[in-house]
Amino acid sequence: MERPPRSGSSFFPEPFQDLVDLFRHLPGIGTKTATRLAFHLLQAPDGERQALADSVSSLKERLLPCPDCRNIVSRPSGETVMPSLCAICSDPARDPSILIVVEDIQTLYSIEKSGEFRGRYHVLEGRLSPLEGIDPEKLKIRELLARLENPEIREVVLATSPTTEGEATALYLSRLVKPLGIRVSRIAFGIPVGLEIEYVDEITLIRAVEGRHPF
Repeated sequence: MERPPRSGSSFFPEPFQDLVDLFRHLPGIGTKTATRLAFHLLQAPDGERQALADSVSSLKERLLPCPDCRNIVSRPSGETVMPSLCAICSDPARDPSILIVVEDIQTLYSIEKSGEFRGRYHVLEGRLSPLEGIDPEKLKIRELLARLENPEIREVVLATSPTTEGEATALYLSRLVKPLGIRVSRIAFGIPVGLEIEYVDEITLIRAVEGRHPF
């Protein structure tokens, strides 16, 4: 595994500093928090350290994307067995006529925690960004259009982030969906432009979903 660059000279022994540097490169983790986490693991029982190591090393092997929305589901026991639908897609109480399109799974769970949205989701697995080489072919747009062949779907809510890339993605999708005769709406934002949805509080998210508007 490629290690992140070291943070410079340190009075910690190299193995300990390596762990601090790994934690430090996780989102939202600064040097002080990374050091506290490393000390916690140093002092933790062997079983706790091993359980964490096993969980991290097998994470990708134990998870698969939901065949419909691209949410994460547990991998079935047989390698040739297709994954089942996620809990949201398989819930008969969800409204199948409304599909909310999000950039990533983190945003899906942020909206789901608000408890306001009762439709279904579609995860794009990214957003358009020509500067980073992310074009429509690298997103799950083809899969979205295939789902929209279902006559039950009457509305698509675009819940991409209010960044330049997120707005461009929403505009691109609206131009694809509107000709299908499906209502397209944009999630309302009571937040500053440039802020990622996953960092928005639940109250703001509730108002945003309630205040969606035609796009």
